[in-house]
Amino acid sequence: MFQQLKNIDSAFRYVRSFSIITFIGSLLLCCCVIFKSYQIVQDTQERIYILANDKALEAFAAERKDNIPVEARDHVKMFHLFFFTLHPDDRFIQDNISRALYLADGTAKKQYDNLRENSYYANIISGNISQEVEVTEIQIDVSSYPYRFRCEAIQTIIRTTSIATRSLITEGYLRNVARSDNNPHGFLIERWKTLENKDLKTQNR
Repeated sequence: MFQQLKNIDSAFRYVRSFSIITFIGSLLLCCCVIFKSYQIVQDTQERIYILANDKALEAFAAERKDNIPVEARDHVKMFHLFFFTLHPDDRFIQDNISRALYLADGTAKKQYDNLRENSYYANIISGNISQEVEVTEIQIDVSSYPYRFRCEAIQTIIRTTSIATRSLITEGYLRNVARSDNNPHGFLIERWKTLENKDLKTQNR
């Protein structure tokens, strides 16, 4: 009889141990499934699909800090393209300057006012002059805020009788602002100044 009770007790302990192990295993499995499901949901939420030319393109969301250098360089580039690309059309000049001034503070407005007072834009219109700019290098220092930048570019000034090529070097700082349709990158150029703007060559047409 004692042997039978001992066998029953051993069987009970075995069943209890088996049940505990099964419960812990099930709990771990459930945790793994929940964690994996959460990861999949997060990955799915970070993906969007853009329809372009009847093709679905996949895009991924990312933290702003991951894209600061790229967005900052594009912000600086677009500002210089808007500010320095000019054609003999008053409406074109005003549109480009307006777009540029959304991307910078009063230092850019001050340079624009100085150029306008010196009849720079009026001379472009009356002389049928076109001015184009090609940004060759942009350096961004993201180690400290506001972010300092240096922009190097080549200006091409096309006149009726000649084409002049000039070097352009500017610098300034970028600070964060709210994004908008007029400022999609959410930066504002501050303390902008021209370090160099000199003739490289002139050729007759």
